[in-house]
Amino acid sequence: MLNGKTALVTGGTSGIGFATAKLLQANGARIAISGRESAALERARKLIGGDVLTLKTDVLSRDALQKMALDVRQAFGALDVFFANAGVAYVTPLAATSEAQYDGLMNTNVRSVFFSIQAVEPVMREGGSIILNTAWLNQVGVPGRAILSASKAAVRSFARTLSAELLGRRIRVNAVSPGLIETPILRGVGRSEHPGQTEDEFREYLAGASKLIPLGRLGKPEEIASAVLFLASDASSYMLGSEMVVDGGFAEL
Repeated sequence: MLNGKTALVTGGTSGIGFATAKLLQANGARIAISGRESAALERARKLIGGDVLTLKTDVLSRDALQKMALDVRQAFGALDVFFANAGVAYVTPLAATSEAQYDGLMNTNVRSVFFSIQAVEPVMREGGSIILNTAWLNQVGVPGRAILSASKAAVRSFARTLSAELLGRRIRVNAVSPGLIETPILRGVGRSEHPGQTEDEFREYLAGASKLIPLGRLGKPEEIASAVLFLASDASSYMLGSEMVVDGGFAEL
């Protein structure tokens, strides 16, 4: 599906980003992944296998994002697919949320997404595909998730507005909207909601969450990766500014 194409995945060392990088490569793309830690990048590179470009990048730094784009240009020449995946998640109750927690969510989930797209857009070929990672939270109201939900709603909006802005270069911007997925970030949400949570208690938390999902289970990173692959490929060539919801029916039924 992606033979001869190049792709960059931010937050590509674990969870959805790692699964997506692996799947895009398996479908013919030349892959670059970014992350904050050298050891995690190296581990991901070995697990993915083959020729993977690893980029140590602080997505909170505009300069670092510009360097990431420059490194991709030098290695690949140009970019066909960009998956803006890097993000964080934790609970933010109205009465207890600090300015630092607010800034941490909004800067990582919104600011870094905008400036990462700003950085890579000049590197992208005409007709390229940008996929943004939003979440089911942009559609529903959940207590304690006000800032996280707002950040993901902003990302959903980017898919529309930036598609309109990049229309002249035929760069499509779409969003994938995961539900509750078995990833390290979900563990972080559980523990921020219940500090000191034991492994058994975390498993109980997951079991309870699964009962709320119409399909009766959490999603797998590979299931989101499959949606990203579709949005990255020419099979989705008539999709623009869209949101592809992959949540087991959680926000839909």
